[in-house]
Amino acid sequence: MDKPLKDSPGLQQTFAPHSTCFGCGPANLKGLRISSHVEGEEVVAVWKPQAHHEAFPGMLNGGIIGSLLDCHSNWTAAYHLMKKAGLDTPPCTVTAEYAIKLHRPTPSQATVRLSAKIVESREDRATVEATLSAGGKVCATCRGTFVAVKPGHPAYHRW
Repeated sequence: MDKPLKDSPGLQQTFAPHSTCFGCGPANLKGLRISSHVEGEEVVAVWKPQAHHEAFPGMLNGGIIGSLLDCHSNWTAAYHLMKKAGLDTPPCTVTAEYAIKLHRPTPSQATVRLSAKIVESREDRATVEATLSAGGKVCATCRGTFVAVKPGHPAYHRW
C-alpha cells in the first residue's frame, strides 16, 4: 500500500525544478521535497519522515503534516487548472484557505502516502480534498482552496 512511486519526475521536478518552497521545492535541500504524481483522477505522493520531523519520539510533527498536505494539494490544484485551461505549464497557485483534521498520531517510522483530488473548480481556483496515510491508516485529512495568481502578486511566476 505504501510502495514507492515510479522513478519518473513528479510535478514539482517537471514544472518547478528551481522552486525553493519548504514543502515541495526541489531546490530546497533542507525542505521536505515532496514529489507529486498524477494517477488517474488523483495526485499521489510518498514521503519518508526523518527524526528531525518529529513532534516527539516516533510521531510526526503536526506542522510538517500541514505542510505536506498544503503543498501536495496546491500542486493538485495547479495541475488541474493547467489541464482545464489547456496550458503547457501550470499557473502559479497559492493557498486561499485550508483546514487540516488530525485523526490519529502519524508514526514517523512509516512512509507517508498523500492522495488528493479535485472536488470543485472554477476558472482561477480549485478546491481539493486530500488524505495523509501511514501504515495503511488515515492519519490526517485536508480540504483547501487554491487560487491561480495574476501579475503583480508576489508569487506570480515563482516557478
